[in-house]
Amino acid sequence: MYLCSVISIANLSVQFGGTYLFDEISFLVNPRDRIGLVGKNGAGKSTLLKILSGEQPSDGGEVAMPSGSKIGYLPQEMHHADGCTVMEEAKKAFAELAKLEIDTEYINEQLTIRTDYESDEYTELIHRLHEVTERYQLLDGYNVDSVTEQVLLGLGFTREDFDRQTVEFSGGWRMRVELAKILLQKPDVLLLDEPTNHLDIESIQWLEDFLGSYPGAIILVSHDRAFLDNITNRTIEISVGKIFDYKANYSKYVILRTERRSTQEAAAKNQQKYIEKTEILIDKYRAKANKASFAQSLIKKLDKLDIVEVDEEDNASIRFSFPPAPHSGKVIVRAEKLGKSYGEKMILENVDFVLERGDRIGFVGKNGAGKTTLSKIVVGETDHTGKLVQGHQVKLGYFAQNQTETLNGELTVLQTIDDVATGDARKNIRGLLGSFLFSGDTVEKKVKVLSGGEKNRLAMCKLLLTPYNFLVLDEPTNHLDMRSKDMLKQALLKFDGTLIVVSHDRDFLQGLTTKVFEFPGGNIRQHYGDIYDFLAAKKIANLSELNRKNTLQAQQKDAAKQNVQPKAKDESLEIKKQQDKATKQLDNEIKKQEEHIATLEALVKTMDEIMTDPERFKEASKNEPAIFEKYQKLQNELTTAMEAWEKLVVEKEVV
Repeated sequence: MYLCSVISIANLSVQFGGTYLFDEISFLVNPRDRIGLVGKNGAGKSTLLKILSGEQPSDGGEVAMPSGSKIGYLPQEMHHADGCTVMEEAKKAFAELAKLEIDTEYINEQLTIRTDYESDEYTELIHRLHEVTERYQLLDGYNVDSVTEQVLLGLGFTREDFDRQTVEFSGGWRMRVELAKILLQKPDVLLLDEPTNHLDIESIQWLEDFLGSYPGAIILVSHDRAFLDNITNRTIEISVGKIFDYKANYSKYVILRTERRSTQEAAAKNQQKYIEKTEILIDKYRAKANKASFAQSLIKKLDKLDIVEVDEEDNASIRFSFPPAPHSGKVIVRAEKLGKSYGEKMILENVDFVLERGDRIGFVGKNGAGKTTLSKIVVGETDHTGKLVQGHQVKLGYFAQNQTETLNGELTVLQTIDDVATGDARKNIRGLLGSFLFSGDTVEKKVKVLSGGEKNRLAMCKLLLTPYNFLVLDEPTNHLDMRSKDMLKQALLKFDGTLIVVSHDRDFLQGLTTKVFEFPGGNIRQHYGDIYDFLAAKKIANLSELNRKNTLQAQQKDAAKQNVQPKAKDESLEIKKQQDKATKQLDNEIKKQEEHIATLEALVKTMDEIMTDPERFKEASKNEPAIFEKYQKLQNELTTAMEAWEKLVVEKEVV
């Protein structure tokens, strides 16, 4: 039962070391809100979720919610309890149902052993059993197993995993169990702090569908732009102690924020001109006796004037580029019959591929399918069967998924870089750290006190100390804020070497890679294009398979009903002729549609570049006031064209 009420945040303040994270911020959370909390690393997003969940007090203000409200909170970091299987741990979400089952068992036992059938106590037991049973049915207690299965499967577990102890799983998989428990509890408000950090693309898409129909309110922190766009209908930005509330998803918020600041700047500029002109008039007439009253009226007008304020904005973001890639041979890596197993569990088997100079590969697939394992094989960090040959003059740089864990927590930021820098790089250590937002006293911070995003930036900074022509990056965007992630993507787009990226972030991968290696289980399947080309092709493949299966079943049923006899030879030839004609027509239509899609994609890409560049966007807005509507129209046209193309391809499959 979801509450038809709101959470009220009034004049909330939090400070650390004399600096305010929030300074008397206020907003309401409505029952069906899907709020994305955004802001740079350290802005206070996670702190705000902790306060709303009751895990951390504020320094002032109030958080009020109706009595009986249920809050479900998924933190970034958590402590896990051992001693249960995956299924047992997930079913802890149903604490009330578990108590009702105990009550039912006790009541039934009492009704069996007692013989005082006419007593008030016996009658009360019967009434109590009826109440408990009714409540159990109301909470859908008889479907607990199937509902729990559905959520665990959606989050990537297999049925074989259900009876395994949670201690056998990595921290990322145990986070999924905690997420499952929260979703199964169906709280009135979901507070999710980076829920996609340890999810693969398929699990993220399942979570998007689940949250899309969730009846309660959702407040989430995520640096996955596509996830935010698909889930949220409201964006609250935390910046320099204030919040800015937009009734829009992330992409539209970025545009509205730019428009809002442009409007404020224009209004402030016009107001300043008015003030300057008025002050000139005051100075001119103040000394004249017959104009003194006029001058005083102008002064009063200025005193009453509401000064237009331009929202303060924290524009700090990392700014860097990778050193030019040294020349290498044409072949970067050649793999033949690669294999890897852990004990009896086979992860990879008979994997063959060749990477050539300039290839840009995205590794995608379910967690545990072998993406990180293959990355480690390629960089020489784990043993394997089969043959792996590195090409001529290949200089390899590796960013591991646990790269931040390899940093020495007792060293300062400056020492971390100073200890590994050599040659000319030593001369510009502070400048390099500054480009990663480490300046002033922050370079003397010990690594162990840094946030996850700061550690990630420091690890990425280390990668720039040596010129590489082959980069292997395993989840490089974890914990990075939007701006830092965008800057990393821009740097990688300009990198002129060979690239492998393991990531579940669709927006980050879009346009960054030219091939996708899918890990369907034990091997790899290569796809040309970027992540959205791959997802579209996969969706069509699934639709085609389903359509073919349904068509075959329908034909079999018709044949069984009508007892159809084999067709004559000439009839078969005629059917074949008609099928060939239909296929040819479909091929022509598909080709036209693909050309149309390519044109639209090019236009959308151009618009994307304009809209993510404040200067270009500002200039374009002058010439095209309805630029956002134009952008939305292009995106809608592209979606419609893709859907039409999918239908044509599916139709061709079943001709």
